[in-house]
Amino acid sequence: MASPGDLTVRSGRVKTARRLATRAFRAKTGEFLAEGPQAVREALAEGGVVIEVFATVDATERYPELVGLAETWHVVTDDVVEEIADSVTPQGLVARCRSMLTTLDDFPEDPRLVVVCAQIRDPGNLGAVIRCADAAGAAAVVVAGDSVDPLNPKVVRSTAGSLFHLPIAVERDVEATIAELQRRGSQVLAADGAGDTGLFDDDLDLTAPTAWLMGNEAHGLPAEWSAAADRVVHVPILGRAESLNLATAAAVCLYTSAREQG
Repeated sequence: MASPGDLTVRSGRVKTARRLATRAFRAKTGEFLAEGPQAVREALAEGGVVIEVFATVDATERYPELVGLAETWHVVTDDVVEEIADSVTPQGLVARCRSMLTTLDDFPEDPRLVVVCAQIRDPGNLGAVIRCADAAGAAAVVVAGDSVDPLNPKVVRSTAGSLFHLPIAVERDVEATIAELQRRGSQVLAADGAGDTGLFDDDLDLTAPTAWLMGNEAHGLPAEWSAAADRVVHVPILGRAESLNLATAAAVCLYTSAREQG
């Protein structure tokens, strides 16, 4: 039976891991935390991403298949995991990981389906959109403008492991991102409830390489970003709902594109 090692809440490794809850320290170190069995499993499957895993006795015995995948696996007491973890009720596993974030420079030249998250502030929303993009088979996600850090612990948890499945680029300049995707042959479609084109309109060609531009949860897309896109598209509301939330709208748009692209 596994037993806790020598690490305590005062150990240097534990303090370092805990500091990864802050964006500044993540940026400085190029590291982040993945919490829970699903996220840790997907991180370990990538190879070279996980630096070390902190696990309780119970989690170590519950997930023996993960122990052998990690180069460094620390069996620790519950209070150590609670110190490191961001969630209110930790699941006993936290991995310290190397950042896999990239830029548009490292993207494939002609991605078929991309989602650009511009000015997304809510961690749960960004995580949900990344998960939708993964499920719909998108080639990549771009996190643009003044958005939440995609390595924020709440974002990582919300992706349910999808963070490790597709390239995620961070770009500050939204208009430059739009222009670069257009240069690479993608039509950029701005999703906006006030768009003059409907998602199911016959003259909207979704078989072409497409980048969906999704805006802020509360304020949508500024006029200049919509103007830079090729078209502004709305998802038809067929019932009495006032609107769709961000993740639902992204899922509908991405799956509709994926279906048309075959």
